[in-house]
Amino acid sequence: MRAIERFLADEAATIELGEDLALVLKPGDCVALSGDLGAGKSTLARAFLRALADDDGLEVPSPTFTLVQTYELRIPVAHFDLYRLADSSELDELGFDEALSQGICLVEWPERADDALPASRIALTITHEKDGRRVEISGPGERLQRIARTLTIRGFLDQNDHPNARRRHLSGDASIRAYERVYPADGSVSRILMDSPRHKPGPILQDGKYYQQLAHIAEDVVPFVAIDQLLIARGLAAPTIYARDLDQGILLIEDLGSDGILDAAGQPIDERYIESARLLARLHAKQTDREISVDQSVIHRIPDFDRTAMKIETRLLTDWYLPWKRGAPASDDEKREYGEIWDGLIDLLQTSETNLLLRDFHSPNIIWRQERQGLDRIGLIDFQDAMIGPTAYDVASLVQDARVTVAPPLASRIMAAYLAERHANGSFDEAAFLRDWHLMSAQRNCKLVGIWVRLMQRDSKPGYMKHMPRTFAYLQVALAHESLKPLHDWCMKTGILDSESAN
Repeated sequence: MRAIERFLADEAATIELGEDLALVLKPGDCVALSGDLGAGKSTLARAFLRALADDDGLEVPSPTFTLVQTYELRIPVAHFDLYRLADSSELDELGFDEALSQGICLVEWPERADDALPASRIALTITHEKDGRRVEISGPGERLQRIARTLTIRGFLDQNDHPNARRRHLSGDASIRAYERVYPADGSVSRILMDSPRHKPGPILQDGKYYQQLAHIAEDVVPFVAIDQLLIARGLAAPTIYARDLDQGILLIEDLGSDGILDAAGQPIDERYIESARLLARLHAKQTDREISVDQSVIHRIPDFDRTAMKIETRLLTDWYLPWKRGAPASDDEKREYGEIWDGLIDLLQTSETNLLLRDFHSPNIIWRQERQGLDRIGLIDFQDAMIGPTAYDVASLVQDARVTVAPPLASRIMAAYLAERHANGSFDEAAFLRDWHLMSAQRNCKLVGIWVRLMQRDSKPGYMKHMPRTFAYLQVALAHESLKPLHDWCMKTGILDSESAN
């Protein structure tokens, strides 16, 4: 990838670049800042650190005399100034390698240790040009692509009436999506920016398709825009979309707030879970049109949560979890028997109630708006993977929240609230629904145990493994239903369910 060049008209532009870099640099990135005295290296480094800390008052002393200053931020940062370095070998004594293994290294005057810095570094060179500065950014392709992406987002904001807006990291998730909170320069209310680049095709798994295609995972932002329109039309609190670039995968949307359905200690707030169940019941009681017009040339057809999608998700258990647990791949016989069991279970769903599924309807994706009334208190923010399928799936997602333990008494109250609301809104087969709930719970948790391992091994995100014991506890609840006995027996035979799996 060719080097990136930008003209920085003034100090504010230099600060803005530093803040934008804070959104995309990752642990293991080394940024070599080159330029004459007064070029703006320290200004850019200070802006980067304050943005990463989300603290405009953060003290950022010059490391000219100490040679290195460290910061324990969202991502650890070590700020080096090598102007007084006598020999590049001294870099080891400063703990450079350890700092780079744990976080980001900003290096001013990198020329003093050019031979000791990693070849994969990002080189950022600032030179004087008229009354401003010109910056050239070079480095390995993947790192430059991240920087180009953040600059593309800056251009998107500039073109959509938000020039000079402040951008701060909000969150990332288990996918490639990332979110920012955007503060307009005029002081108006904040916005949320969704950064969702198009999925890159993965390895072909079945029928000439890769995982996202088989599981009907959204590969661009069109499904989000379509389902957002549908939910708003239903009178539900989904975010208004202020600006969008469907090709680039960038949306500027309403900030519904930051209060969720957990308390300060991260525990479920009963009322909020129960109201969320009532919202699901209202949503499931009315049928959904499958086709949604996003604009004159784009129509989104909501996909089915079909046999292929269900089975490719459950395969994550045999493809990822079982090899990790046992240190050896699942046998062909185990895979065959597992697949046949799921074929039989999915056959039971042929007469199930189906409707819109938001998918992943749990605590990270539900906003609580205390100042509102009734179901308008519940803000919905993550639904791009919505499908048409058994309504029990969303209820299983809520009652068995993947990120927090929902104790049995609260689980019973949530389920009772949903069932009461469904009965109040028309004919409803409760017995069939409860069977489907156990089946969908089993399907979801078989998927999740594989996802946690995949995130750790493939995506270097080990933090999700802390959810494994909870996921197995939920799976054991699901397998208690008589219709799930074949799957229960298979899990026992393969050693998936034992005393160790819940520890």
